[in-house]
Amino acid sequence: MNRFYTIVGGLFGFLGVGFGAFGAHGLKGLLSPEMVEIFKTGVFYQLIHALAILSLAINGGKFDKACLLFTAGVLLFSFSLYSYSITGIKYFAIITPLGGGCFLAGWVIVVVGAMKAKE
Repeated sequence: MNRFYTIVGGLFGFLGVGFGAFGAHGLKGLLSPEMVEIFKTGVFYQLIHALAILSLAINGGKFDKACLLFTAGVLLFSFSLYSYSITGIKYFAIITPLGGGCFLAGWVIVVVGAMKAKE
């Protein structure tokens, strides 16, 4: 088990639930419905990748590169969406595709690693 990524996955899960509640209750009425949806997209991807990080961390370090890319993806993708939806500063939205690329690269590593693994 990779302790570091287990902690990262757990923190991302915890924060994702907290951000989700904040978005559903605290931002309603403060942001446009479109910006609330953007915020929710960030929460959704954060929670999915928190679970992915946790499940890969249990694998004993075989997928540390994927965990690193998922971590970068959450920070770049989800946090840029949070920042953009709350501030409206479009610069933050420019960062989002970099996080999406990290997510995609992480999933490629998972697939290739699984294909190379011996049963």
